[in-house]
Amino acid sequence: MNSNVKYALFFLGGVVVGAIGASAVSRGKLDLKSMTTGLISRGLDVKDAVVAKVETVKENVDDLVAEARYEAEQRREKKGSSPA
Repeated sequence: MNSNVKYALFFLGGVVVGAIGASAVSRGKLDLKSMTTGLISRGLDVKDAVVAKVETVKENVDDLVAEARYEAEQRREKKGSSPA
């Protein structure tokens, strides 16, 4: 599919969804406050999950770096103590 056609379909889909949403809001059948509150709440949950995962990865990387430094130091000491 041509990229221009794809973008045109996305645009038309957005217009349709926007029109449906505007119609629902104008008729009063859509409670925006509770919907946005729920959406923000879910967004905060996702943010907390991502931050926790990033922290775990950071700790794992810090552990790997510490182990690598220890091994490098052990190799240096071993090289220095062996007769040349």
